[in-house]
Amino acid sequence: MSTPNGFPQHSRVCVTRSMEGGAVQDLQAKKAGKGAKKEAGGHAAIPGEGPLSLGTLVSETSKLLPEELKANMKIKSITPRPPRKPRLERAASLDEKSWRRWRRFRTSQESLTDPNDTSSSNGSLQEASPSPPSQPCCQQNSLHSSPDASEASPLGKSRGGGTSDLGKRASEISSAFGGLLRGKAFAGGKPRLSQIVPRPLPPVELNVASHTLRTANRIDSDCLDYQHYSQHKFGRVSSSLSDTRLHGNGMVCDNCSTDSMKSTFSLLTPIRAKDVRSRSYLEGSLLASGALLGAEELSRYFPDRNVGIFVATWNMQGQKELPVNLDDFLLPTDPDYAQDMYVIGVQEGCPDRREWEIRLQETLGPHYVLLYSAAHGVLYMSVFIRRDLIWFCSEVEYATVTTRIVSQIKTKGALGISFTFFGTSFLFITSHFTSGDSKVNERKLDYNKTIQALTLPKNVPDTNPYRSSSGDVTTRFDEVFWFGDFNFRLNKDRETVDSILNQNPDTDVSKLLVYDQLTSEMSRGSIFKGFQEADIHFRPSYKFDIGKDSYDTTSKQRTPSYTDRVVFRSRYKDDIQAVKYSSCPVIKTSDHRPVFALFRVKVRPGRDNIPLAAGQFDRELYLIGIKRRITRELQKRREQKDQKSSSICSIS
Repeated sequence: MSTPNGFPQHSRVCVTRSMEGGAVQDLQAKKAGKGAKKEAGGHAAIPGEGPLSLGTLVSETSKLLPEELKANMKIKSITPRPPRKPRLERAASLDEKSWRRWRRFRTSQESLTDPNDTSSSNGSLQEASPSPPSQPCCQQNSLHSSPDASEASPLGKSRGGGTSDLGKRASEISSAFGGLLRGKAFAGGKPRLSQIVPRPLPPVELNVASHTLRTANRIDSDCLDYQHYSQHKFGRVSSSLSDTRLHGNGMVCDNCSTDSMKSTFSLLTPIRAKDVRSRSYLEGSLLASGALLGAEELSRYFPDRNVGIFVATWNMQGQKELPVNLDDFLLPTDPDYAQDMYVIGVQEGCPDRREWEIRLQETLGPHYVLLYSAAHGVLYMSVFIRRDLIWFCSEVEYATVTTRIVSQIKTKGALGISFTFFGTSFLFITSHFTSGDSKVNERKLDYNKTIQALTLPKNVPDTNPYRSSSGDVTTRFDEVFWFGDFNFRLNKDRETVDSILNQNPDTDVSKLLVYDQLTSEMSRGSIFKGFQEADIHFRPSYKFDIGKDSYDTTSKQRTPSYTDRVVFRSRYKDDIQAVKYSSCPVIKTSDHRPVFALFRVKVRPGRDNIPLAAGQFDRELYLIGIKRRITRELQKRREQKDQKSSSICSIS
């Protein structure tokens, strides 16, 4: 591409730079007073002494332009380089575009006055990998066009003056000709900008919410202290993520796409496309990376493979009135964190079963969903689970057994619910056995009929059929929890029991358990074979005066007893560990006190070839419970506000 003067465009820039070099040499010679001739232009130096003003420099140097052009007419023209191919740029926001525009303007001014800056930029973000900078053609031409230009360059050796004086004078000339260079010398070309390096993303903290369920989701504000707890107990906070390569440098994975990783702030573990392609839910696999119920997915949610389970039983005595607050019952203050599953069995339940389930959902809050609920007469059972875990459950099945056939209302019997979680099968049974102080044999018959008549599992396959028995339902599951009103009493009179309770107000009840019927029968092996029970450190849960802490004061004077119990068994040794076993004395709407137990249960990976629940839960109940929870909170705040506004301040 040629200019109107006949010079190529790149050559024109180089001539201008050569003129600038000649002017610098003349001014240096003038200051030294030597009067030597110029080697490139052939003109004599202007005699004079003392420093020159900026206007004098411009006027004197402008006289040298025509001859300088003639001296550089012999420069060999250089063929211009073809334009570079355009690079694809990612879309930028308005703030980023304005920042780039300001940065270009700032760096262009700096590069024009900095001869050492030879880098170029095309306006897009450069890659992070360093590359050797290429010299622009204008500098190459000025260096190879003539020896005069190379000697007069500020980068070369100084002649006729000190290095510091030469640098100062060169900077003055560069600033004087800044407008000229920007208007003419760089016409049609691009200013040289400094290399732009993208800023790294800030590190993202990988926090989790529960020591039993350390998912990759964001934690709540009330669980912010988990980081300190997990570091002390588990050694590392981010152990919930199965891909440990994400724990090194921020969120960057070696084999993952760094671009996709940098474009998101999600704490979810990235999934490779090849892993999605290899997923097959028709073929089960224990160790495959794509298995939904496999070891990798299990380790992501439960690194120690232990799940927390809350099991509770309560005989409500058929009362219509429900407790005002269930927090002390479902959310005791002793454990710092809530459990992963909540299983509540009720005997002689309230007439409005739906209202009871809504109250449970309201208490547990939005973190939990109702996986399944069933009823057998006035026997109710509800299974709540963390909403993140519903995808790892099989279909839920249930069965019932009636032990009192004559009764029109099914008050005595058993209700069982079973499902598989990952690769571990669970069975929950709530029962109401025959009442009466001396009817121990009838209660044994109720137990035997239950284990024989409960037809579970139905469609979900047994995880270990070689260890199952057709005559005992409890042998067909990995983990079994049996709870309810078993109605076993203390074989002692009321006066003796009261004296023991009064002597040990601090719940030292070891002397009472010597007379417990259930403990005696379990030691003989006549009931609950293979089951265990945690140590009891609470007072008898039956029978209380309604609304009071005193035991039965009616004419019958029933003996206080441990009728409400929770027992458990496992196919594998030490799979179930009892964490807490207690009662809830603050709920006084029935003659029974609720009894609950907390467990840590080992979970194993499973196969995907089982009938899955596929995230099924009671959506209607969830919405009603959350709405009522919000309404109660707003009402509470309104009452507090009204109470503050209605308070009267009196000055005496």
